[in-house]
Amino acid sequence: MSVSTWSAVSAVSSGGTAIGTGAVDTDVHCAPTSLAELAPFLDEYWREYLVDGGQSLSPSQGGAYPPLAPTSATPAARAAGLLPATEVEQLRSAVLDPESLRLAVLNCTTSFHCNRNPYYEAALTRAVNDWLVEKWLSRDDRLRASMVVPTLDPAAAVAEIERLGSHPQIVQVLLPVRTDAPWGNTRHRPLLRAAAEHGLVVGLHAWGRIGQAPTPSGLTHTYLEDYLANSQILVQAQITSLITQGAFADLPELRVTSLECGFSWLPALLWRFDKDWKGVWREVPWLTGKPSEVARRHLRLTTAPAHLPQDPLQVRQALDLFDAGTMLMYASDHPHDHGTGGQRLLAALTDSERERVLAGNADAWYSFGS
Repeated sequence: MSVSTWSAVSAVSSGGTAIGTGAVDTDVHCAPTSLAELAPFLDEYWREYLVDGGQSLSPSQGGAYPPLAPTSATPAARAAGLLPATEVEQLRSAVLDPESLRLAVLNCTTSFHCNRNPYYEAALTRAVNDWLVEKWLSRDDRLRASMVVPTLDPAAAVAEIERLGSHPQIVQVLLPVRTDAPWGNTRHRPLLRAAAEHGLVVGLHAWGRIGQAPTPSGLTHTYLEDYLANSQILVQAQITSLITQGAFADLPELRVTSLECGFSWLPALLWRFDKDWKGVWREVPWLTGKPSEVARRHLRLTTAPAHLPQDPLQVRQALDLFDAGTMLMYASDHPHDHGTGGQRLLAALTDSERERVLAGNADAWYSFGS
């Protein structure tokens, strides 16, 4: 798509980022209103389990998005009651139509804070996926979705990918960054392999299971600490794990997207990664090139949140440190509110870079053009 095809009049996204007609939004949230909405997609045993066990959905998604926190929703989304969207019509009127999106990738994090029953988690993730297909994907051709999988049982996760991974509108396997063992650990390799073999991207999204310490030094004590850890610290550990533990060497077709985890931390991580690798490369003989080169082949990141300076020159300098025009993909992260960093990001890009970030990179990464 040439630059001239972009609308001269920009739409304004829910996060305040100016975009043009034809963009691809790689992170749009949706959620069921309650577990009752998922009941039709559960067998009788698990429907009874929901009632007898008193199971319910957390209104804050396990503390990840407190309804009154400013970051949980933009003023417009909050006024419309979108915390997040619960049906296709809401998404059409709030995001798809106003922003003239060509495609949007749905990410439902409802199962991330699931209890520790692996059998229930497997049943719940199946239900969420079937709900996505029936209630969302079948009702708007512009929608694509990330499937969710159980994280306590690798075999059940592989089975779910085998069951639904070939659906033409399923483009990604959604995993939380908050885990008990990093995703590069060999115990997770069957899950990653199944995703790669089905041509699915693996999306690492902020937040995860309640009770897992979000920092290397243990549990946090405030929501601010938790928020920063989930969207900055944990994702760096996950990327480091995937590279050092040989996931990409073992699975050369594996693609990973970092979702709702920012990106301004990446240059410092890759610089130090390359520096230290030169001294201790013998520990990772399967890593035959610089870690930064592996990351550029196998990793992409979304534009929200964009933690960037106020000064436009400094923004440009920050983007040049890691080839932002190639590695970033546009995301509104609707309905969440990350301020005006996204506007500063797009304003600092060249026309060619902006076109790639708004659509071209996602088209190539998710094979939307094929």
